[in-house]
Amino acid sequence: MSQEIKKVVLAYSGGLDTSAIIPWLIDTYQCEVICCCANVGQEEELEGLEERAKASGASKLYIKDLTDELCKDFIWPMIKSGAVYERKYYLGTSIARPIVAKWMVEIAEKEGADAICHGCTGKGNDQVRFENTIAALNPELKVIAPWRIWNFTSREDLIQYLDSKKIAYPDSAKNPKLFSRDRNIWHISHEGGPIENIEIEPDEKFWVLSVSPEEAPDKPEFVEIEFEAGEAVALNGKKMSPKDLLVELNKIGGRNGIGRCDMVENRLVGMKSHGLYETPGGTILCFAHSELETITLDRDTMHYKDVVAERYAELVYFGQWYSPLCEALNKFFDVTNKTTTGTVKLKLYKGNIISAGRKSKYSLYNEKIASFGDVTLYDHKDATGFIRCFSLPSRVRSSMEKAAGLK
Repeated sequence: MSQEIKKVVLAYSGGLDTSAIIPWLIDTYQCEVICCCANVGQEEELEGLEERAKASGASKLYIKDLTDELCKDFIWPMIKSGAVYERKYYLGTSIARPIVAKWMVEIAEKEGADAICHGCTGKGNDQVRFENTIAALNPELKVIAPWRIWNFTSREDLIQYLDSKKIAYPDSAKNPKLFSRDRNIWHISHEGGPIENIEIEPDEKFWVLSVSPEEAPDKPEFVEIEFEAGEAVALNGKKMSPKDLLVELNKIGGRNGIGRCDMVENRLVGMKSHGLYETPGGTILCFAHSELETITLDRDTMHYKDVVAERYAELVYFGQWYSPLCEALNKFFDVTNKTTTGTVKLKLYKGNIISAGRKSKYSLYNEKIASFGDVTLYDHKDATGFIRCFSLPSRVRSSMEKAAGLK
């Protein structure tokens, strides 16, 4: 394989791992290394990365802001689905991986690269998400995953290797955090170190985007979100882009203690892991969207959509965004959201989201039919025949069991 690799595109962050990967690729494959750093709203300092990448041996560095595209083409469609992985996880890290991998494939094709390299470990989900996307978009590209093949086993090994090469690395590498974080515009996750202990309440120091419910204001805050065909378009009466709306909702949700999640999940690779997730704006958006659907979706569509959303959540979590099934389900959700237009008012109070009203020109809620006092559209007597027909299978089975001596 080493003889076939002449040019590699590397997912680059500027941290210890990717700083070591650049010279390791050059040593191992005698290849050119091109770095890519995607801005997905992680709010990290990107200045100086080009100089650092080139000092490590890379020939060039691409940097691109993908946050607008991430919100519009990935997060907003996901909100339409109502997908939540294992009842809790709003798929924060999962939804950002396909767009990064897609961009890297585009760079690889533009540069005529032979392979794409990532710094994911062999235990996590991200290796699958990256490689599944690459396989779906360009199966001719090879994938290099150093943590699965090199001989380094610790941060100390990487530091020693870089020192031997006289290559600089971040000062923070010598004093690493006891836990790891992954952030984008949709969420932030916290894993590893003391967080791996599932028997105790997480320390308040881990949380970044939100205050604790106890420290949230004693006065509720109201927000109103407007949707058009399932997509949030305005906040408190102000039209906003998906990115700007999400940024603002993150601030609002964070200061009200919204969107914290302490979860033991089932990773795709088979193990269980413990993570802390913060999705303040996303939690509010998903709640509001669901509230609007209660009046715009008929019963059968709503119930079936819930079943499909669970499978869709698995597809996103497993990195199968570019699969035929995911593509088809996105079209299904477009159809079910055609009438999900209207506004939802919510009351936020100390970690809670409380409905405070919803309206839509496509509302299926009819107060006259629901009222006990009006019999012009629905007469109570109409229920008698309906119930006899609906209960017929139960009565037939009961008669059979009695005749057969089964009861």
